[in-house]
Amino acid sequence: MRDPGRKSLAQLENLCKQLYETTDTTTRLQAEKALVEFTNSPDCLSKCQLLLERGSSSYSQLLAATCLTKLVSRTNNPLPLEQRIDIRNYVLNYLATRPKLATFVTQALIQLYARITKLGWFDCQKDDYVFRNAITDVTRFLQDSVEYCIIGVTILSQLTNEINQADTTHPLTKHRKIASSFRDSSLFDIFTLSCNLLKQASGKNLNLNDESQHGLLMQLLKLTHNCLNFDFIGTSTDESSDDLCTVQIPTSWRSAFLDSSTLQLFFDLYHSIPPSFSPLVLSCLVQIASVRRSLFNNAERAKFLSHLVDGVKRILENPQSLSDPNNYHEFCRLLARLKSNYQLGELVKVENYPEVIRLIANFTVTSLQHWEFAPNSVHYLLSLWQRLAASVPYVKATEPHMLETYTPEVTKAYITSRLESVHIILSRDGLEDPLEDTGLVQQQLDQLSTIGRCEYEKTCALLVQLFDQSAQSYQELLQSASASPMDIAVQEGRLTWLVYIIGAVIGGRVSFASTDEQDAMDGELVCRVLQLMNLTDSRLAQAGNEKLELAMLSFFEQFRKIYIGDQVQKSSKLYRRLSEVLGLNDETMVLSVFIGKIITNLKYWGRCEPITSKTLQLLNDLSIGYPFLSYSVRKLVKLSAVQFMLNNHTSEHFSFLGINNQSNLTDMRCRTTFYTALGRLLMVDLGEDEDQYEQFMLPLTAAFEAVAQMFSTNSFNEQEAKRTLVGLVRDLRGIAFAFNAKTSFMMLFEWIYPSYMPILQRAIELWYHDPACTTPVLKLMAELVHNRSQRLQFDVSSPNGILLFRETSKMITMYGNRILTLGEVPKDQVYALKLKGISICFSMLKAALSGSYVNFGVFRLYGDDALDNALQTFIKLLLSIPHSDLLDYPKLSQSYYSLLEVLTQDHMNFIASLEPHVIMYILSSISEGLTALDTMVCTGCCSCLDHIVTYLFKQLSRSTKKRATPLNQESDRFLHIMQQHPEMIQQMLSTVLNIIIFEDCRNQWSMSRPLLGLILLNEKYFSDLRNSIVNSQPPEKQQAMHLCFENLMEGIERNLLTKNRDRFTQNLSAFRREVNDSMKNSTYGVNSNDMMS
Repeated sequence: MRDPGRKSLAQLENLCKQLYETTDTTTRLQAEKALVEFTNSPDCLSKCQLLLERGSSSYSQLLAATCLTKLVSRTNNPLPLEQRIDIRNYVLNYLATRPKLATFVTQALIQLYARITKLGWFDCQKDDYVFRNAITDVTRFLQDSVEYCIIGVTILSQLTNEINQADTTHPLTKHRKIASSFRDSSLFDIFTLSCNLLKQASGKNLNLNDESQHGLLMQLLKLTHNCLNFDFIGTSTDESSDDLCTVQIPTSWRSAFLDSSTLQLFFDLYHSIPPSFSPLVLSCLVQIASVRRSLFNNAERAKFLSHLVDGVKRILENPQSLSDPNNYHEFCRLLARLKSNYQLGELVKVENYPEVIRLIANFTVTSLQHWEFAPNSVHYLLSLWQRLAASVPYVKATEPHMLETYTPEVTKAYITSRLESVHIILSRDGLEDPLEDTGLVQQQLDQLSTIGRCEYEKTCALLVQLFDQSAQSYQELLQSASASPMDIAVQEGRLTWLVYIIGAVIGGRVSFASTDEQDAMDGELVCRVLQLMNLTDSRLAQAGNEKLELAMLSFFEQFRKIYIGDQVQKSSKLYRRLSEVLGLNDETMVLSVFIGKIITNLKYWGRCEPITSKTLQLLNDLSIGYPFLSYSVRKLVKLSAVQFMLNNHTSEHFSFLGINNQSNLTDMRCRTTFYTALGRLLMVDLGEDEDQYEQFMLPLTAAFEAVAQMFSTNSFNEQEAKRTLVGLVRDLRGIAFAFNAKTSFMMLFEWIYPSYMPILQRAIELWYHDPACTTPVLKLMAELVHNRSQRLQFDVSSPNGILLFRETSKMITMYGNRILTLGEVPKDQVYALKLKGISICFSMLKAALSGSYVNFGVFRLYGDDALDNALQTFIKLLLSIPHSDLLDYPKLSQSYYSLLEVLTQDHMNFIASLEPHVIMYILSSISEGLTALDTMVCTGCCSCLDHIVTYLFKQLSRSTKKRATPLNQESDRFLHIMQQHPEMIQQMLSTVLNIIIFEDCRNQWSMSRPLLGLILLNEKYFSDLRNSIVNSQPPEKQQAMHLCFENLMEGIERNLLTKNRDRFTQNLSAFRREVNDSMKNSTYGVNSNDMMS
């Protein structure tokens, strides 16, 4: 028997070698395939042990560890408890007896230990939680040599990380339950142990030349950071919202943070260890600085803040380590937390505040001047000053905050450093221009808008001085025949920054109570930008600067928000200044400047997509008005330039509307924005004037006729037809979106139906495989059937509602049947080629079914198959989508679940008539959606489930009545299927109850609606579930939990009448509160409020 084992062992080792070492792709793929088969084989477990025992290479040990991790992680057919305990003990012994393993093998074995421990957290053997002894497990490692100590600390670090990470294969409810229990029973002990070991390490003279001591220090810092970074209350915070983070330290940890030695430990470590370790120390300090305010009383918080500020001061006084970019970045984050977690009124009371604010200001100014160094870290410094500046009006402390001295210095440093960067970037190759990253620039400008408004007189004086210098130099260079292009480019770059910054500080007016003097200062700045615009526009025929134009558009957008609209007082000093300098006497004249700029941009920059789209967005924003059809919009429509646009929207005047030389079809997206704006402006005076409407639609009529002409011939230029049609449907979608009144929408409907609808159907038939064509057509159709603002109200004698639905059904059926012929689509293209179109079809069908302009009963009554075709196509499309995709793509999940909600509400007979496997698919999708992170999806699933459960309950009630009306065939079948598969409904009952009891349930009302029906349909199962939850509590809490369940059903009758449901919803709110109170300080439950006790 031994030889074959050895032989297969040798084969496995050889395959591992091929997988990890070979450079030949074919060999590697074959090895990978063979090893996947090995992982799925029945004898995998015993073979893994053999590999660990006898394997001669590190790669075979790695394979064994990863295979065992997969085996213990599987949800179907899990390993028995005894086997998992054996594996856990085996791994610990293996690590303890083999200290010289390859690092990646040790890591994989520790990962295996962490996974077993997490998944077995609630497993008992003889009333003992066998997987909760992590600290005991690692004690023997910690008492040994440094190498073993590293293994012990890494085990705790990996375990903390593993328990903090939710994984997709297990329910979120289970993850939160484990994480909460771990938090309450073990995490503080691990954190204390980690801090004590760090104190011991820093107390000894660390031998910084000893690599193993380096390794131990690194692992201890990682462990401490993992403890502080734990998701204490299950909020699953998004790491991108870093600067808003508060660390929800449990009340039981207070002692560690009241003891100043904890904070001091990390500041001491920062100064005593090599710079390569410092970023982790600073990361720990960032978390400590962010502990929730309510952990302390006022006196304790002031003391804690004082120690924190002292530590920051010490770092600023000895900034040598900050030359390392990682240290610098983490330190900037630490500074930002000073203001995100503490109030300015608290900071100014700190003993050394004047000195610290001076040091921070100097540090910020120096950082801004070195703009090319760590640009992503500047965000944190600016957010600190933004918050400080925003707090100035509200600070009540008598101590001086001194921001009037230092904020202008920060503003000046930002502005001058950006201007000085222009020449350096243009003269040196390989340097990134910050202006290329418009997102980053916009983020910094948003922060500067608040900072610059503090001591605004100084900001304005600086901007006026710098702008006048650059504008004068620029004008002189343009008039000089010998001016070098480099000098012109430098001045254009400086002016670009200045225009961006002027726009930002004007936008900052919204955050502060403004005075007449400040409005006059805004007027000075606006006049200068408009004069520059006149100069650059006059040169557009010869040359233009794209970045400067984008800055102008950013400026106009801010100017519009603050000074255009009915809410702005026209007596503003800004308008007085515009009148004196530029002769712009009122808002109408200022609006004409806006429209003039928009037309100029569309004329000269029609081929530049960024400028065109931002220009059209500006036009769109102006057309919305505030509120709709405001005085400003009425004035806008009267302008001759706007009338020109309404009468001449052709490619001759606006090149971006042309169909030639377009690089691809998606470049036409901006056309929808253009026509939305034009549609709104047209509606202002349109009324019932059909002649004016026909006149406006002439270019679109001509385009439709051209496409119809092409389609009528056998051979036509396909590219030209596609471009014409895609441009046309994008235009029409813009108009359809804007026409949200019945009169105007009916004009559009009668124009497009029946004349042009066949062209849209033909396009779908021809080009179903090309999403660049089908997506715009499907989106137009979805917009046409959307009863926005009740615009689709047909007369009593009109069949148009039914005819419109027929067209919808025809399009969905044609697209659906054809898209399913595509066959296998690569995973990375499946959304673009298939799922996006299907998602739009779902939205279209939902809009049509819920629009209330069609009586769907007439279709079956008169033998019309339009409704059946649409619904059957929906089912075919749905079954072609794997469950995972329904939740992986947000737009698809939202369109699917909102359509399902309408179907379960109004077409339950159709759902009941489906095949058993389809019903199970739909129920499974609802079950999975209940735990989705998207609240809209989760709420939609609750609603669907409520409709299904109510339908089931009604049918059951009817079937048990003495004078029962016989159930129709569909209902009878549906009841039969549900009785055959009770586990599906039972699982959903369990899921909903778990979410309500154990999770931070954000849509409790929605969850409560289906729960009553689920309980009434499964009374025995509910009783078992209740007993199981009660018995899982500690003995002293079982009575209280039992009482909670008794109160839940208090006064509840066996029906689903509204009155009974409302009483149940009220009972459920009280039940959740009582359960949360009962489980406080318990290691058995999860709740989001127990942290604040």
